[in-house]
Amino acid sequence: MTYHIEIQADIELDIANLETELLTAATAALRQQGVQPPAALTILLTDDAQIQELNRTYRGYDEPTDVLSFPNEAEEWEELPDEFEEEEDEDDELEDEEWGTAEGNYLGDIAISVPYAARQAAEQGHSTLAELRLLTVHGVLHLLGHDHAEPEEEATMWAAQNVILDGLNQ
Repeated sequence: MTYHIEIQADIELDIANLETELLTAATAALRQQGVQPPAALTILLTDDAQIQELNRTYRGYDEPTDVLSFPNEAEEWEELPDEFEEEEDEDDELEDEEWGTAEGNYLGDIAISVPYAARQAAEQGHSTLAELRLLTVHGVLHLLGHDHAEPEEEATMWAAQNVILDGLNQ
């Protein structure tokens, strides 16, 4: 059994090996956190306008941000954002059995603004790809219950994030 990580992009992307790199980053985060397969999640790569709409709708902040996570088990989300909805088809039942996404193994959804990530990468002096890997790991950690609202939580989350990213950079 493996993880099922779906990457959706609603913008044009011209970054070599992007999908492979993000799949690797998400998988590394899941493994480092001890998540046993089968487990699934979705990563949406989008623009500032779309992430601002998600941020306004689901968090009450009318501004773009870098990454948003929508844990499957979170009670605060009334419904799944439309951006993550998929067309139902006859293969869905088979896919659920194959990947184990039914009944609690679906971790949730992550939305990342690629233009926002590119600006942050330029400010930090690293590549957009490196920033997208970081945001993917960060988003997965949020799906798994990590937070950074309090100093202790932030220290724990940043430590896990650094271990995962260090492993990816070897």
